[in-house]
Order: sequence, then C-alpha cells, then structure tokens
Amino acid sequence: MRIFVIGCDNAAVPMKDVLIRFLEGKGIAVENVGCDSPDDPVNYPTVAERVCERIIASAYQKRGILVCGTGIGMCISANKFKGIRAALCHDNFSAERSILSNNANVLCMGERVIGHELAKKILGEWISLEFKDGPSTPKVQEIIDIENRNMR
Repeated sequence: MRIFVIGCDNAAVPMKDVLIRFLEGKGIAVENVGCDSPDDPVNYPTVAERVCERIIASAYQKRGILVCGTGIGMCISANKFKGIRAALCHDNFSAERSILSNNANVLCMGERVIGHELAKKILGEWISLEFKDGPSTPKVQEIIDIENRNMR
C-alpha cells in the first residue's frame, strides 16, 4: 500500500483534516507534515517543501497531497522540486488525467475553491489510479528530460 504525505497552510487545516480521516478510513497510511492550526503562521512553500522532501527521500514511492486556499501556491512550490509532478485538481477528470496522462505524484487542491465532499471524491479518484506505460509515456519522459536539463 502506498503511503501518502499530506500538508497544508493555515488556510486549509479543515480540508486537510477531512482528507486525513478519509484516507485513514480506507486503511491508508498518512504522514501529516502540518500545519495543524489556523493560527500557525507557516507559509505554503515551507509545507510544500516538507511534503516534496519526504517523497524524494522515499525514492518517489510516496505520493503527496497539498492543500492551501486555492491550491495554486502549493502546486507552484511543489513543482520546483526535481522529480515532483504536482497537479492542481478541482474535478475528477483532472485528477484522473493527472495520473493517467501526466504521472503526477502530488495532488493539490484549494480549501476556498471546492467543498470537502468534492475534495474527498477527487482524492478517491486520484488514489485509485496508477500510471501505465502507453501513449503518454513519451510525454512524461519529455517532461523529465526538460527537468533534467533545467534542474541540476
């Protein structure tokens, strides 16, 4: 079973807590890297870094979930790390394609953009899928090649 690392900034603590309970209810291991209070002044890039470093340290065996007000800041921050393919998803189709077309390893969502029930449905879709070698493989490899040229 894959382990998921989850983090949020202070704008998204309620959604992060809902998603942790959702995953644990399915028997899925979760590493919570914070933040855990709306009063915590931590900025989203710091939390994205925590999640990405754990994924990298696992040799990319773990996947990440990042939540902030819109999901945008987390997504931008996460994509600054080599080997991370973060996708901002606010619907099930995007979640599906982020795995099947892009082999994403980090899901980003926005507390202020979608409700908790939709977030659970998106996460449920995302965790149920695995990238398979096929027509998207050359595209993902091209992303990796660009990354290797630009992130030394």
